[in-house]
Amino acid sequence: MTLRNQVLIWVAFLVVLVLLLWLFRGILLPFVVGAALAYLLNPLVNQLQKWRFSRGWATAVVLLCVITIIVSLFFMLVPLIGQQVIGLVQRLPGYVTDLQALVTKWSPEINEWLGPERAAQLQTSISGMASQVLGFIATLPAELVNIGLTGAGVIGFTLLTPVVAFYLLLDWEGMVRGLQGLLPRDSRGEINGILGDIDKSMAGVIRGQGGVLLIDAAYYATALSLIGLNFGLAVGLMAGLLSFIPFVGFAFGFALSVGIAIVQFWPNYWMVVAVCAIFLGWQFIEGNILYPKLVGSSININPVWLMFALLAFGALFGFVGLLLAVPLAAIVGVLIRYGVRKYKASTLYKGTNGDADGDASAA
Repeated sequence: MTLRNQVLIWVAFLVVLVLLLWLFRGILLPFVVGAALAYLLNPLVNQLQKWRFSRGWATAVVLLCVITIIVSLFFMLVPLIGQQVIGLVQRLPGYVTDLQALVTKWSPEINEWLGPERAAQLQTSISGMASQVLGFIATLPAELVNIGLTGAGVIGFTLLTPVVAFYLLLDWEGMVRGLQGLLPRDSRGEINGILGDIDKSMAGVIRGQGGVLLIDAAYYATALSLIGLNFGLAVGLMAGLLSFIPFVGFAFGFALSVGIAIVQFWPNYWMVVAVCAIFLGWQFIEGNILYPKLVGSSININPVWLMFALLAFGALFGFVGLLLAVPLAAIVGVLIRYGVRKYKASTLYKGTNGDADGDASAA
């Protein structure tokens, strides 16, 4: 088979896959989360198999332990977090109004410090933020319905996701062998190399970046709560969980926390400085210690490409698209790097006399 025909087949396969995702986007959430959970837990199941557990028992034990932990955390934390989130949503317009009042009160000092033009820009920015916050709060119930967070949707997701994860884990090795058997024999080694790179990148996304996300959420929630920031638990958790989008989690948490701190603690500006230090210090630790250790260079995705993927897949597939965006961006990145390597090794890049010219220059 010629290279052209192979490319056409893979492109057609990709187009069909995207169409299927778009057609079934409304029911994919439990299957996507179940598949991610199975991929995440498969190394633990494999380890139990090495300890003489059968595959079925190993799957049941691992999944039961994870479900127990999740349910325990749910009943321990969700009532408290829910109260804080509801209180924050109700209080947020008041915080914005108080911040506007403080800016108005300090307007002579701000005009003297920044100048009239920049002071007017600051007041305009705060007014715009106020309208955006109020608009977000007004549309929040409709958005929750759109992504399926209704009573029936939550019940279906809760019941179906563990079942999907269990059966995928139970037959994981069989599925891998089945896919291996479908690979073209002549290209099997090369395709296995690509799949190995994809597996490494996916492990970085789901295991590494997922671990960073959870650590971020735990740190921000604990630190903000310890210094006494109003709704610190809710703000910290939201900032941490949004950190899968580059800079968004940090920017959201930093802006919201500093705004609340100014209204709550002023004129004690040292508390505002403490909030800033919590975010700026952790950004340094995350970027230089945490992220390299847990994720490393396995993802290798440009932040601009990642943000584009999140927006594009979110627009196409909704909430399911947001969940799929980062793993699919990692896969596409691996395929693009492979394509660039093949292109640089081809006569299209080197030219028909590329090798001869290279030998002549070396001589």
